[in-house]
Amino acid sequence: MFEGKTVVVTGAGSGIGAAIARAFSRQGAKVCVSDLNLEAAQSVAKEIGALALQCDVRVEDNIAALVKDVEAAHGPIDVFISNAGLAMGEPQHAASASTEVWQLNWDVHVMSHVFAARAVLPEMITRGSGYLVNVASAAGLLNQIGDAAYSATKHAAVSFAESLAITHNDDGIDVSVVCPQYVATPLLSMNDDTEVTGSLISAEDVANCVIEGMKKKEFFILPHPQVSEFVALKATDHARWVAGMKDLRRKFLRESECGDLKEMHKFI
Repeated sequence: MFEGKTVVVTGAGSGIGAAIARAFSRQGAKVCVSDLNLEAAQSVAKEIGALALQCDVRVEDNIAALVKDVEAAHGPIDVFISNAGLAMGEPQHAASASTEVWQLNWDVHVMSHVFAARAVLPEMITRGSGYLVNVASAAGLLNQIGDAAYSATKHAAVSFAESLAITHNDDGIDVSVVCPQYVATPLLSMNDDTEVTGSLISAEDVANCVIEGMKKKEFFILPHPQVSEFVALKATDHARWVAGMKDLRRKFLRESECGDLKEMHKFI
């Protein structure tokens, strides 16, 4: 399905993005590894024989230039995987993160997807084919305790993916949104060597789910199967779900040794 296809992955210098780039390379795709950290992108690209390009996804002109450079090197883009993300937490109450942090979350988790779609949609619509994949989070369907900015913007990312699918599936464009829970990546101060147990999975696990989900053209790609159960509970009994999340927060605060959100996966 992906043999010879041109695939762009943002935030691909490490973590989930790097794993996705490697997975598509194994599928025979022509991959562009893009990251704000050019050295990291070049390292992954060298490993898999791919193109490396620097891109700050917060800047629309950067994404437009990325698309132009990839098209010059490999031809029309078949798959754009908008993956770049961050997590910063909040210092105190749910509104305590600074306005700058909220804006950064908005720019990276929402506007980067908008800029990517804006850059590639016209040509995809004309061609009548293409695939847009937005990497969001289970927090976009549920909630991330201790990081309201992350949760709110990941919800917006899921909503935008829904709009893309509703509006453009009839144009021949497929859309998926990836919503993992806890993944052993630098975002959680972990790496590929981290032992994965319980609700913690590897970036490679996520990448494999992305490949299989795209082959099936699934809208929601959920690397953690339990997320669908939590979403169903939230939809059918919201009060019970909120109560459960409050209990989880209390348990985490009571039993966590360091209170670091990076340890939350141990309590799911």
